[in-house]
Amino acid sequence: MVIDERLSEYIDLLSWDIPGYLQEAENNALMAEVPVIKRSVQTLLAFLLKINKPESVLEIGTATGFSSLLISEYAGSGTTIDTIEKVPARIKGAKENFKKYNKESQINLIEGDANEVLKRLVEQEKEYSFIFMDAAKGQYMNFIEPVYKLLSTGGILVTDNVLQNGDVLQSRYAITRRDRTIHGRMRKYLYYISHSVKWNTIILPAGDGVTISVKNGSMDSE
Repeated sequence: MVIDERLSEYIDLLSWDIPGYLQEAENNALMAEVPVIKRSVQTLLAFLLKINKPESVLEIGTATGFSSLLISEYAGSGTTIDTIEKVPARIKGAKENFKKYNKESQINLIEGDANEVLKRLVEQEKEYSFIFMDAAKGQYMNFIEPVYKLLSTGGILVTDNVLQNGDVLQSRYAITRRDRTIHGRMRKYLYYISHSVKWNTIILPAGDGVTISVKNGSMDSE
């Protein structure tokens, strides 16, 4: 937790009450020890989706499908959602959830490694007005170029877990050796997304850290 946990819980109590089917999906994921987006990030996503009403959404990292379900709830029934996942057990769970909650017609699960899927989507000239990135954290820099191409000008990119529970502010020497690679890659991503002329970005301490970036359309070299 990046901010004080008691404060975060208090804010959640004031501002958040997800529908029963989402509570069920969240609880089932947690019982299966599959992480879901934290309540503060759920609130943020719901707010952004309600005010923007995107026509098309791409999610990178489906897990059991909880966040896809949440997106469908707050973006509206007219929004189409593509979501990418490569882990077979999670694909199975997500498909079961989409069927259980009658979301199969709205949510399209794309199976495969995100790097390869994103390349295919670019080749297909797909376009999305909202992208939620919550996948392998060490791959964010690899994802960002195709994500830029897929996002419409003025579209929103939300990236989750960018502060790594606060570890990102530490020196690399204060991080365990096995975590240094992802630590360095995340710091590189944060510097890029906050300094790039292609993006207008704000970094928020919601959950384990979130960036909200708007594509400004500039293709200038950096």
